[in-house]
This record gives sequence, C-alpha cells and structure tokens, in this order.
Amino acid sequence: MKQTLIADRIFDGQQFHHDLPVTFEDGHILAFDTVKGAKESRVDGSITPGFIDVQVNGGGGVLFNSSPTRQGIEAIGQAHAKFGTTAYLPTLITDDFSVMQQAADAVADAIEHGSAGVLGVHFEGPHLSVPKKGVHPQPHIRRISDAELDIFSRQDLGIKVVTLAPENVSPDVIAALVKADVKVCLGHSNADYDTVKAALDAGATGFTHLFNAMSAFGSRNPGMVGAALESTDAWCGLIVDGHHVHPTAAKVAINAKPRGKVMLVTDAMPPVGLDGEVSFELFGTQVLRVGDRLNAVTGELAGCVLDMAGAVANTISMLDISAEEALRMASMYPAAFLGVSQQFGSLATGKRADLVVMNDQFKVQHTFIAGQLKYSKV
Repeated sequence: MKQTLIADRIFDGQQFHHDLPVTFEDGHILAFDTVKGAKESRVDGSITPGFIDVQVNGGGGVLFNSSPTRQGIEAIGQAHAKFGTTAYLPTLITDDFSVMQQAADAVADAIEHGSAGVLGVHFEGPHLSVPKKGVHPQPHIRRISDAELDIFSRQDLGIKVVTLAPENVSPDVIAALVKADVKVCLGHSNADYDTVKAALDAGATGFTHLFNAMSAFGSRNPGMVGAALESTDAWCGLIVDGHHVHPTAAKVAINAKPRGKVMLVTDAMPPVGLDGEVSFELFGTQVLRVGDRLNAVTGELAGCVLDMAGAVANTISMLDISAEEALRMASMYPAAFLGVSQQFGSLATGKRADLVVMNDQFKVQHTFIAGQLKYSKV
C-alpha cells in the first residue's frame, strides 16, 4: 500500500525541505510528492533518515550475550526503535566460544526471518588487550583461533564487524579477515602507533568508541588515538553521552578527521528503553545505573544507556554541531562505514523507507522501518 507522509520539515541527508511529501511503497521511497491512491498523513515535526547503530549490546532489559537468540535480538531492536534506530548490528562482547556460535546462529536466523533493522553482527572481542579490557571478562580474552576465524568467515551473517586489539592479532590475520568480508575495527587495545599503522595497512577500517579503552595520544607516543586521528580513511565511532568522552576531546576528533569519518554509536546496554534506576548483571559483576550513567561496582564505565536520538541531541547541544551534521553522523556516515549507502543513510527515490519523525527537541514520535510503522509515541 502506498503511503505519503507530510511533515513541517524533511531532512534528506543533505538539507532540510519544508512541506515536502514523501511517498513510499513496498519498503522503499517511491517519490517526494503526493501520489494518486496513497494514504496521506500529516505528522508534526521533522522527518529524518533512520539512525544506524553499529554497536548495540542490549536494550529493553535484554543483553545479547545473555540472550543470543533471534527473540533476544528482536527485543533489543524494538527497544531501540523507540529512539529512531532503524538499522543496527547486535553486538556480542567477549564471551565463551559457545556463546559466539549461538550469537552467530541467532543473527543468521534473524536475517533469514527478516527481523526488522538487523544488518549483521558486531563481535566486540574476544581478541582484545587485557590492560584495556574495560568490563570485558578477562577469562574469555584469548588469541584468535581457526574456530573463531570460521565464525567470522560465515556468509550468512550479513555485515560482519570485529573489534580486536592489533597487538594480539597479526597483520596477516587482519588481512585474512578483510578478505573474508569482515570489517575490522581496532579497540580495547594498548598498541603503540606503529602496530596500529600496520593493522590499518592490513585493511582495518574503523576504531571502536574512540578514546575509550585504547592507548592515549601523547606528544612522543601517539598511540591508537593518534593513529585514529591521523588516518584519513578510517572511521571512528564516538559515544556522545557526556561521560565517555569530554566534549572538547570529541570536538578535537571531529575537527581532525575528514568530514564523514566520525559516526555516532551508543554502546547501549539492557537499560535502554526502561525507566528508573535499573541494574543488571554482567559476567557476575553488578552494573548500576545512576541517571544516564552505567558503572560496574568495580568502578569501570560499563557501556551506556545512550540511545541514538539522545546521541544526536547531545551532539548538537554539547559539541555545537549543526542539526544537519549531527543527523548525518547518526545515519549517512555509519551507512558509508558499513558499505550500505545505496539503500540506507539518506532519503532518496528508490532507497529503503527507513524514516524517523522527531519533534523540535529531537524526541522520536514515529519510527518506520522499511515503510512499516514500528514505533509511535501516540
């Protein structure tokens, strides 16, 4: 069925337009006009491209590691749809090999069944650096083996992202992962600058939550942060919650990188989408939520209760970034990193009808995934 939405404003990825209708059918945008036979609806606020989150550990009370099933994935996706996320990578943090297998099977099942918004999977670990492990469980941090390479090489997982520490994974193995269609991100690492550069030369294309859990930038030792800021080709995920990265550091990164190479991520945990001071267990450690911050009882930051709409609003208010650029950081730039710009990340005829309706405070009112209404505040 053809459907037309008309809002006060519509942002197509390049600029805002006023009172421009968008008509979609069969999951894709048909025209920026009214179309005969379409059901027309007027919505208040602005229509924007749907948000793409490449790092989603949980939401709606569900942690992917604890519920590595299609049903778990779908519950996480439903929670994030409330905040404008229309495409995402369920993210498994460091765990036992059997859990990795279950997670991979769950993602394959979700893709086969067309679970809304699932683009693939992000394995954040287990091949990380112990000194920069954060809340990742040390007993499961390990060298890469053929068994893990077999999982990463599967062709039924959609888009595959793997975060690893390059001091523990050789350039040859990184090159082999890239050849197997894996997007390699560097993170949870204490590597020096030269080791990071070798990983980039081998084909790594991203950095996971820039500044967090990685060797810092220094005048004599640029570290992973220095290599990330220097690279003109690699993308950097940025957590803009006011806790993980100081606004000044975030501004420096955005100014240093070529436009389009910094994307917003949430690193979201189970409390996203739930009200109140929710706590949960992570590998036997209690994680406490206080306001908009998550900390393990041992003190470390333990992911986020950040959502993508909140990340956009924070980027505008904390970093003095325009609404247009903040929206691109949540949609167009992650689409480019994932290699799906032909269908996702902006609004154009023929692209997938992933649409978000937001009010002037950047609160989500409606979310459409492939033309289907998945969330409505009213």
